[in-house]
Amino acid sequence: MYIPELYKNENPEDIKNFLRSYSFGILVNQTEGKLWGTHIPLELETNLQDKEVLFGHLSKENPQGSSFENNKEVLAIFSGPHTYISSSWYDHENVPTWNYLAVHVYGKVRIIEGEEMLFAMKKLVDKYEAASKNPVRLENLSAGTMKQINGIVAFEIEITEIQAVKKLSQNRDDKNHNAIISELESQNDNNAKAIAAAMKTERKGLS
Repeated sequence: MYIPELYKNENPEDIKNFLRSYSFGILVNQTEGKLWGTHIPLELETNLQDKEVLFGHLSKENPQGSSFENNKEVLAIFSGPHTYISSSWYDHENVPTWNYLAVHVYGKVRIIEGEEMLFAMKKLVDKYEAASKNPVRLENLSAGTMKQINGIVAFEIEITEIQAVKKLSQNRDDKNHNAIISELESQNDNNAKAIAAAMKTERKGLS
């Protein structure tokens, strides 16, 4: 994706934390001769070969899964908080804009089965059940329930390139930067507040 130099995020740990926090992404590839996107969790994990990959799965009824055999190149898109920035908040005339966080991950997809698939599914379930009062554990499910796994295509994505953007008003001086933060914090909107917090962190890191 197009990213001006000022907004590029090239901090590996920051990008990893983002991917783990905003793991519900869009998987894009060429399927049946056209661009195809599926909204699914794509988890950044270490596989059984001790390699960092993205794990995911699709319904077998989704044509995208059938395309993996002949078209391994995929793009995973992850979006974070985003919000409108009004130019009325500046001390000078300018145009409105939008602040946002996003990561694009390019890679090669590989279908996984058997032990590898169960490993990936357990990682997914354990992550999201951790906060439950009565956590579900994959290994405790009945054989009948586990048969439903036969209805999915599980896969891992070998990461070949990552592009990450942080557009957080880095081009504004301290006065206008602080004014934007103040306006965002005053809004009853979680995205606005999250961007305000990210702006503070980013400016602090640059100082």
